[in-house]
Amino acid sequence: MKRMIYALFFGDSITYGEYDGVFGGWVDILKRYALQKFHEGHNELIVYNLGIGGETTEGLIKRIPHELAARNSADGNVVFIAYGANDLAIKNGNKMVAPEDFKANIEEAIRIAKQFTTDIYLVSILPFSKDVDGIEVASGKLRTNDEVLTYNSILKGMTEKHSLTYIDFYSALVDDKEVLLSQDGVHPNEKGYGMMAEIAIPTIEKYL
Repeated sequence: MKRMIYALFFGDSITYGEYDGVFGGWVDILKRYALQKFHEGHNELIVYNLGIGGETTEGLIKRIPHELAARNSADGNVVFIAYGANDLAIKNGNKMVAPEDFKANIEEAIRIAKQFTTDIYLVSILPFSKDVDGIEVASGKLRTNDEVLTYNSILKGMTEKHSLTYIDFYSALVDDKEVLLSQDGVHPNEKGYGMMAEIAIPTIEKYL
């Protein structure tokens, strides 16, 4: 008997798929892939894109209990947590979410998610283009690639502590970041999003 599993993707504008007018971002590519597989006779994986532009882990821990309670499949749930690009940004002279607070927020999100599933994935932060590395952009945010390494190391540490899986988009994109990121230097372009989806497909294959 086929199962209906819910896959919930929590994140910011990179999860939402901003700046991709072709595919709609990596999560939407996965959604179409899962639907195609369902029509071919596989399990039904319902993909929820819960990305909100500009969100940090502060917003995540406020909404994750409600989002999970509202979308809870009896056949199983999968949770993806993809944050950090906004948390590590400096705005008006202050870091939006300091590393120790980021770590505490991720810990709390994992604790809440574990009430609904053991299938939890932490997603790496992407590298930034050299054009925006250490430069304040129009939104007033300043980001550095050094901070990406710091926050990614926190995510890796949390996956080890809780025996979760880390999806490492950073390593896949860093060498070719100048051609895989959009003009704003933060969000992927359609090529970058396509590569992210390819990396993530084997993960969702387990539930199809």
